[in-house]
Amino acid sequence: MTEETNKNGPDADAAEAYATEAQEDQSQAEAEGGETDALEALKAENADLRDRFLRLAADMDNLRRRTEREIKDAKSYAMTGFARDMLSVSDNLRRAIESLPEDARAGADAAVTALIEGVEMTERGMLATMERHGIRKIEPVGQKFDPNFHQAMFEVPNPDVANNTVVQVVQAGYAIGERVLRPAMVGVAKGGPKAEASAEDAAKA
Repeated sequence: MTEETNKNGPDADAAEAYATEAQEDQSQAEAEGGETDALEALKAENADLRDRFLRLAADMDNLRRRTEREIKDAKSYAMTGFARDMLSVSDNLRRAIESLPEDARAGADAAVTALIEGVEMTERGMLATMERHGIRKIEPVGQKFDPNFHQAMFEVPNPDVANNTVVQVVQAGYAIGERVLRPAMVGVAKGGPKAEASAEDAAKA
């Protein structure tokens, strides 16, 4: 009995040791598998956080640009209402100047001449001040009619001028920045040759 026990003892010990080693290998594999899963989870979380950060950075950049544009527009167009009201003053100055015929101006006495010159200086000073603040006068004569800047009041038969060309200004127009403050009221030519197509239009054709 003792001999049988001794004979089977080493085999049993080896089997037990093998089982223990196998269990340890399994436990280690499970641990490594758990670490791999945790690593993958961390990578996924990191990628998600990076994506959120990039989106947030893009949103902040867009907000900064939009704010800068709105501030710039506010500075450029804050005085639009005031400028539009001042155009009537400029119109009245121009009417006062044009109300006196050239021959009457030539024969006017010194006081009347000084008055006319004073009105002209006031008009020039007003236009110069408006220009310094980004308000410019639209000069459409000779240009092709553009409904964005001009308002056609009548047509002038003129075969010598390209059709749809501005030939007369009834009321001056003004622009502030890139916006039209008041379109120019104009007369356009009718019956002349068609305006030459631009290089771009010709290329498209």
